[in-house]
Amino acid sequence: MSNVVSKAAQAGLGAASQLVGQLQRRLGGETTDVGDGEPRSRWRSVTIDRSPDEVMPNGVLPQPLAALGDRIEVQVREAAGGKGTELAARLRQPEPSGLGSVAARVSGDDPRQQVRAALREAKQLIEVGEVLRVDPTPHCTRTATPTGKLVELATRRSGGEGVL
Repeated sequence: MSNVVSKAAQAGLGAASQLVGQLQRRLGGETTDVGDGEPRSRWRSVTIDRSPDEVMPNGVLPQPLAALGDRIEVQVREAAGGKGTELAARLRQPEPSGLGSVAARVSGDDPRQQVRAALREAKQLIEVGEVLRVDPTPHCTRTATPTGKLVELATRRSGGEGVL
């Protein structure tokens, strides 16, 4: 009986150890190579329905990504199954964490939001030729309602996190 309890305790400790390790990696950033010790941001990517030469002609970054300058790393590779090109970017510095991350996200100054927005804009510029903007406000005035205010707030915030 004690052998079974011992094995269960070891399994529980092993699982707890893995969870703590994952939490530490998540809070401390990721590393690109085993043992390099330098925390990195994770890659964010979009698939663009164009060839790699059209995505980065002569190695020139699309304007939205170029505006982020040296703060990001960019990779371009053929998408899986030959279905376009994958454009990926990540921050060179570690991602913000803790209360600073929450404050940056709420204020709209989170660098992760900037990378996501730049990737979406680059995709639109390459595929369509312009950055599409949706203006959900009607052409006339409408009576302010609590639900309408929530929708307008969510629409204003959606630019940093994704499309509503």
